Amino acid sequence: MNRQSLIIDCDPGVDDAVALMLAFGAGEFELLAVTAVGGNVPVEKTARNARMLRQIAGRGDVPVFAGADRPLRREPAGAGEFHGAEGLGDLTPFEPDAPCTEGHAVDAIVERVMARPEGSVAMAVMGPLTNLALALRREPALAARLGPVAVMGGARSEGGNITASAEFNIWADPDAAAEVLASGCDVVLFGLDATHQVRATEGRIATLEGLGTAKADTAASMMRFSQRIEREIVGWDAPPVHDPCPVAWLLRPGLFELASCRIQVETESELTRGHTAVEFREEMGGGLPHRWATSADADGVFALIAEKCA
Repeated sequence: MNRQSLIIDCDPGVDDAVALMLAFGAGEFELLAVTAVGGNVPVEKTARNARMLRQIAGRGDVPVFAGADRPLRREPAGAGEFHGAEGLGDLTPFEPDAPCTEGHAVDAIVERVMARPEGSVAMAVMGPLTNLALALRREPALAARLGPVAVMGGARSEGGNITASAEFNIWADPDAAAEVLASGCDVVLFGLDATHQVRATEGRIATLEGLGTAKADTAASMMRFSQRIEREIVGWDAPPVHDPCPVAWLLRPGLFELASCRIQVETESELTRGHTAVEFREEMGGGLPHRWATSADADGVFALIAEKCA
């Protein structure tokens, strides 16, 4: 089996936790690192949460690095109302046995990608893109060395979840998102148009709960928390599970439909900060260097989560 070398950049986060359980259980990946960024909660908590999840999954072989604690030029903004004050819903926080690996996440990204053959290292980015933007500033050649960069972020036809037109990960650091999209990286964006199709129904959660493994129990717990919070705040019975989508695509590309496009991010207007302008018309876009997920096979995504968490 050819294994995909992968760096996961994340801000756990309940749906990040589900994505990590999926990735930790997938033998198809050679997990080079998990890099944490401030986002849903501050980086001190996201780095701890990543280590907690690593320990629960029994993947002490995967190094965790702490990264950027704030956006490129904005004040940090959290989403604790959707993830809980500690970031992992109802999971009681604990100090993991193993610390973060020494060094900064930005250096870890640069060193691991530049040491491997061109195109061989993919990234799954499930939080603000600050770490990757800083890595590209440090080593511009990174853009040509990276394999696909699968990002959970953005919104088009669905509208936003933090403002009328912006999704949280892009809104939290729009400048970083704009730099990554302009860098020449092979970016595939999984925005709300696709992730809102991937919903944790009662039956899908119950399937995970019936598996009886630590990974499955953790993923199901995150979905139960989201189910309760989404009912209270939004009125939805089946919450969307965003962050597993880029990981699922790297494992099973056929679960998603993608369209070539050009994506630009609004950085200067507070009204539309973080808006993703997705242009599918080549004559208007001046080339179509990016890909946008337009639809998802939700049953397939949840079957994959169950398979890898079993």
